[in-house]
Amino acid sequence: MRVDQLVPAFHWGDAIGDTAFHMKRFFLSQGFQSEIYCLTRDRGLEEESKIFSSFPKPSPSDVTILHFALPSPLTHAFASLPSGKTMIYHNLTPHGFFKDFSQEMVRISRIGREELVSLAPKVALALADSEFNRQELLNIGFKKAKIFPLFVDFKKYKKPMSRLMYNLFKDDRTNILFVGRVAPNKRIDDLIKVIFYYKKYISPLVRLIIVGKIASLPKYYKSLVTLADEFYLKPEEICFTGHISDEEMFAIYKASNLFLSLSEHEGFGLPFIESMIFDLPIIAYDCTAVPYTLGGAGVLIKNKRKDYVGELVNIVANDMKLREGIIEGQRRRLKKFKEMEREKFLLQMINRI
Repeated sequence: MRVDQLVPAFHWGDAIGDTAFHMKRFFLSQGFQSEIYCLTRDRGLEEESKIFSSFPKPSPSDVTILHFALPSPLTHAFASLPSGKTMIYHNLTPHGFFKDFSQEMVRISRIGREELVSLAPKVALALADSEFNRQELLNIGFKKAKIFPLFVDFKKYKKPMSRLMYNLFKDDRTNILFVGRVAPNKRIDDLIKVIFYYKKYISPLVRLIIVGKIASLPKYYKSLVTLADEFYLKPEEICFTGHISDEEMFAIYKASNLFLSLSEHEGFGLPFIESMIFDLPIIAYDCTAVPYTLGGAGVLIKNKRKDYVGELVNIVANDMKLREGIIEGQRRRLKKFKEMEREKFLLQMINRI
């Protein structure tokens, strides 16, 4: 019996790619034939995947899993397969976030939504990596949708950090970290405004570190650079690292004082889990999948007023007793996340389909 996965773009260190990789390993360990088929992949993943053009037609007794996060030719091909079909939904960012920055992304987002809706009558079971995503699937017509949290490779976070990167950022400044794509839904513009308030009214020794790709939406990135310039914030106060290695990212987690997210749309939020791994206190805007991923941990806020957030950041960064309480809560949440029986659920899913 074959259990294959379809992934439009297979990337190293990507939450979707890591999940697909771990699922393949598990299926193979259970005696299934299993492969990852993709349209594009990072260099070095040739041994772990095959290009979709070589995908052999499955039989009705096989199972095919589509990881859905963007529109692609895989959607139509998947819908017509004779195998038992399931989909893992990793979320689509609503097109409204892109309207001022990229008409192409508006188009892609709309097409993605249309493709997602078209799959509702085609799949035997829809899976979502958060309760927020599950509710979205039910609202657009999927009859069966269950939660299947992301696989996280916890072993990789035990690798040595980059000492050079750690020394570069570990200084007298309060380091406020955000990890994620530089995209409008992440509301990095709001983070910059918080830094301006913090520098002017609390302390000039502050730094915002944004770890994530900056090339996806150049117009939005340029607007952030302009905004920082208008607030007279220097490069050492607003630091865009771009895409960096795991070792460098681990160093920045360890050198930071807290993780701050004012994002207005998250499908899951892997950096929240990573912050818990590194005992980094989290402050996050309460929206979409954020409260489900945090599961009662961290500090959820409903008010994005910059003075309110700035003062809260200062308290969490400097009140050691409060920090310890937040970190302890995050450790309990991380323990529950690790204990989720993903493998058992996968076997039940395969048997049901």
